Amino acid sequence: MSGDDELDNLLKLVRLHNTWRGKECINLIASENVTSPLVDAVYFSDAMHRYAEGLPFKRFYQGTKYVDEIEDRVSRIFAELFKARYSDIRAVSGTIANATTFAALAKGGDEAAVIPLPGGAHVSHSKYGILGRLGLQPVEVPIIPEELGIDPEGAVKLIRERSPKIVVLGASVIIFHQPVKEISEAASEVGAKVIFDAAHILGLIAGQVYPNPLAEGADVITTSTHKTFPGPQGGAILTSSEEIYEKIAKIVFPVFVSNHHLHRLAALGVTALEMKKFGKSYAAQIVKNARKLAEELHSRGFKVLGEGRGFTETHQVLLDVKGDGGGARVAESLEEANIIVNKNILPWDKPSDIANPSGIRIGVQEVTRWGMSEGDMIEVAEFIYRVVKRRDDPNMVREDVIRFRKEFTRIHYTFDVDVKRAAEEIGSLLSR
Repeated sequence: MSGDDELDNLLKLVRLHNTWRGKECINLIASENVTSPLVDAVYFSDAMHRYAEGLPFKRFYQGTKYVDEIEDRVSRIFAELFKARYSDIRAVSGTIANATTFAALAKGGDEAAVIPLPGGAHVSHSKYGILGRLGLQPVEVPIIPEELGIDPEGAVKLIRERSPKIVVLGASVIIFHQPVKEISEAASEVGAKVIFDAAHILGLIAGQVYPNPLAEGADVITTSTHKTFPGPQGGAILTSSEEIYEKIAKIVFPVFVSNHHLHRLAALGVTALEMKKFGKSYAAQIVKNARKLAEELHSRGFKVLGEGRGFTETHQVLLDVKGDGGGARVAESLEEANIIVNKNILPWDKPSDIANPSGIRIGVQEVTRWGMSEGDMIEVAEFIYRVVKRRDDPNMVREDVIRFRKEFTRIHYTFDVDVKRAAEEIGSLLSR
C-alpha cells in the first residue's frame, strides 16, 4: 500500500470517529466532556511545539517568557476558582497528580486509608495502581453498598484505630456527597493528611453544587481537568498549605513530569473563566439532568442505585443490570445504538465478574454541555429502555438516536464570541 493510500485511510478513520462520536452519539461516559470552540482555538497554539521544565521564571529552557506569564496567570485563576491559596497545573493527568501527592505526603510502607475499588475508587488509589507501586499499604474504609458511599462512622473508627499517613477520598464512581468533614476531623486527630481526588466532580465544585473539600477540611485536591470540568485533558493539584505546595512542586518536576504540554495551559485558563461565569448554571443543570434520567430509568424498570436518597447528587447514575445480561452485554448493545456508556463493577460483584460486571455507569455532563435538559432525559431514558429492556434492534434505535442528536450541535455555557476572529487575532494554528 502506498504512502498516499495509507494517508487516505488514516484520515478516513479520523473523519469517521469525529462524525460518529462528535455528531451521531449520545455520549454518557462519566469521565469525558467536550471543550468549547474558544478553548480549542487557544489549545491549538504554537506552545504545543515547545518545551518547559520547572516552574515559571525558573526554567531549564530559554524561549518561555510568554509561557511563564501564561502559566503563572492560569495557576492563579485556577486557584481562585476553587478558593485555594496554591495550584500546580503541571501534572499531565489526574493519575500523575495523585502520584505526585502520594509521594509528597507519604513514603513506602506507610498506610493509606482508601475506598475499595468496588466502592468506586480509582485504580490509582489501590494496590494495583500508583499507590501500591509507591509501596503504600492500602487499608479500606467501609462502605454502604447500596449507595456506593462511605460509611462515616466506620471510616472514622478505622482512621482512629490504624492512624494512616494519608486518607484518600473522592472516587471514579461517586453519586453522593462524601463525609469529608467528619473524616478530616478524625484524620487530624491522628496526624493524617486528607487527599480528595476530585477528578469527576471538579466542575460541580466549581459550580458550587458539590461542597468544596478544602473548605470541609481536606488538605489537598487532586484532579483531572476534563470531566465535569470541561477543559483540555490534564491534571492539577490544589491546596492552601504552603508546606504541602512546596513539597508537591518539587516532585511534579523532576519526578513525574518533564515538559507539561504547554498548549493546554491557556486552554485550561479559558475553561476556568468559563466555569467562573457559567459554572453555577452548568453544574445545576447537570445534577437536574442526572436526577431526571435516574427517575425515568427507574420508572422503566431499571434497578438504579441510591433510590432511598434520590438516586444521585452528582453527574452520575448507576444501574445494576445483572438481570439484563450484565454490564458488558448492555454496554455493547447500547454502543450498537450509538449510546456510549461503560460497564462498572459493583460492591456485590465477585472477582470472576470483572469481564461482565453487574453495573453500568452513566454521566450526563457532556450531553448537558450540548444543551440537553430534563425533557431530553426522557428521550434518552426511552432509547436505553428500548435497547436493554424491550430488546429492540439496536440498528433501528441508532437511526432514531442520530436524528435526535442532530438537534444538539452547539456547545453551551461558553463565551459568546466570534471564534474564527478570535483564532485569527491570537494566531491560533486553527487559523492557518
